[in-house]
Amino acid sequence: MEKITLRPITDENREAVLALSVREDQPFVASNKVSLKQADEANAEHPGVARPFAIYADEKLVGFCMFAFDPEDEDEEDRYWLWRFMIDQNEQGKGYGQAALDEIIKYFKKNGADRLYLSTEPENER
Repeated sequence: MEKITLRPITDENREAVLALSVREDQPFVASNKVSLKQADEANAEHPGVARPFAIYADEKLVGFCMFAFDPEDEDEEDRYWLWRFMIDQNEQGKGYGQAALDEIIKYFKKNGADRLYLSTEPENER
């Protein structure tokens, strides 16, 4: 399998990240446009808390993730969140999601998190 890396969103990859999408039967996943707007808003209020990343398999863009990362938050349950996570509809079923999740967990551990939270949608039966 290709090497999975998390790379910051830049002017060079932003449009490609915005072009990623999930399947029509996955309506519970927010668009990357909405996610990046929320990241900008969150970072305007609390710089560095929202951390969006492009997910690459070698040099191929395959997905997007975003973290809420605030080690100073008084509530331990609000410090570290996997806020968004998606693999492009054309890249699903190839093992990229699991490999990316492994890299995401490494990122949090490397940066001092001892637990990670995520939300789920009850309608998402998978």
